[in-house]
Amino acid sequence: MTQLANRNDPAAPATAKPARAATAPTPFHGLIDPILVFEPVLEVFPGAVNIEAAKAIWVWVRRDLCSDIIPGDKLEQGTLEAADIEPLIPELLGRMKAALVQANADVEISRRLTAQLGRDDARARLPVVMLALRNRALLSKAQAFGRATNSITDDAALGTAIQAMPLQDPALSALVFQAALGQVSNPTLLVTAAIKLAGSATEVAIARIGLAPLIDAHIAHAQNQLRFLEFSGPFSDVDLICRALERFHRLVRALTGYIEFSRGSQATAALSTITKYVSDRLEPRLKEVVTDLNQAMRRREGTDRLDTDKLLAAVSGIYLLATVRDCKDSLALNAVFDQAWGQSGQALEVHIQRTMEVFRENPEDKNTISRLDAVIKMAQLRFSQDYADTLKKARLAVERSR
Repeated sequence: MTQLANRNDPAAPATAKPARAATAPTPFHGLIDPILVFEPVLEVFPGAVNIEAAKAIWVWVRRDLCSDIIPGDKLEQGTLEAADIEPLIPELLGRMKAALVQANADVEISRRLTAQLGRDDARARLPVVMLALRNRALLSKAQAFGRATNSITDDAALGTAIQAMPLQDPALSALVFQAALGQVSNPTLLVTAAIKLAGSATEVAIARIGLAPLIDAHIAHAQNQLRFLEFSGPFSDVDLICRALERFHRLVRALTGYIEFSRGSQATAALSTITKYVSDRLEPRLKEVVTDLNQAMRRREGTDRLDTDKLLAAVSGIYLLATVRDCKDSLALNAVFDQAWGQSGQALEVHIQRTMEVFRENPEDKNTISRLDAVIKMAQLRFSQDYADTLKKARLAVERSR
C-alpha cells in the first residue's frame, strides 16, 4: 500500500550541486516503510509513523548524528541503499538512544533536539522509529504474515498465527499489526479470528487478550486512505479515489460490523473523526454529479461542440456515485447520496432517450456517438450491465439498418 507522492526531502540543506544527496526513496531507505502513513493524519496511533516526521528524523540522523559513518559519497551521488545502512543500524540506534536520554534529562538539550528535528511530532515519534529500526526484520515477517492470511481458510490456523505475534509487548505488537495489515486483502478475517480468540465480540474482550493494536491498525490504515481523496477537476484519478474508498470501507466495516465498541471509546471517537473527514470531502463532489451530467450531454444549437472535460467529469461522477453506494454504510452521506442517486437516475434516463433519438436520426455524427458511448457506460454503472447491454443492442440495430 505504501506509495510516496513526494520523494524530495524538504529538510535537506541547500547545495550548489544537484541535490541527489538530499533525496531518498523513503526515510531510512525503506527499512521502516511498512509502518509509514501519510498526511492528513487526524489521529495518531502507536504503530504508525507520519512519513513527514520520519523524514525529519532521518535528516537529523544523517546530518547531525551520523554524518561520519554514513557513506558521504553515496549520499552525495544518490546511490545510498538500504544495504549500505543495514550494518550501521546498531551504531545509529546507539547514538539515537544516547541523544534521546540526554534530551530527556536536560530541558535545554530537549529544546535543541526538537529544534534540530524541526517537528514536534518527530520528537514524539522518535522512540517508535527506533523500535521499528531495532525490529526491522520482524516488520518484514509481519508483512509476509499479512500476505499469507490472504490464502489461509482455516480459522484455527489463522488464530494460531495471530497468537504467535508479540501480544505481550503492546508497542511492538502495534508495529507488527500495522505492517501486516497493509498486505491483507480481507481485513474482516483478522477481526473474526480475534473475536474467536477473545471468546467475545466486545472491544474490551479483544483488548484483554492483547489485540487492541489490531483495532488501532485497522483505523490507521483506514485513515491512510484519506490522502487519495483529492479532487482536482475532470482529471482527478477517480479509479484511485474509488479504490481507496473501497479499501476504507472494508477496513471500517471489519470493525463496526463485527466488534461491539463501548460507549465513548477512543476507537469510536477516531472512527467518527475520520468518517466525517471522508464524508465532507465526498459531499461537494456528489452534489456536482447531476450538474456535470446535464452539461456534458447538452447539445449546442447551430454548430454542436462536444465538451470532453464535462463528459469525463460526468462518467467519473457516476462511477464515484456507484462506489459510494457500495460503501455508504461506512460513511455519513445518506441524505446527500439518496438525492444524488435518485436525481442522477432520472437525468440519465432522459439523456439516454434523447441521445438514442439523435443517433437514429444521424448515426454518423461523431459527437452523438461519443455521447452515446458515455451514456451506455454510465447506464452500466448507475443501473446494471443488462441495461447497458440492451442499449448496445439497440445501437447495433441502428448501425445495421443504415
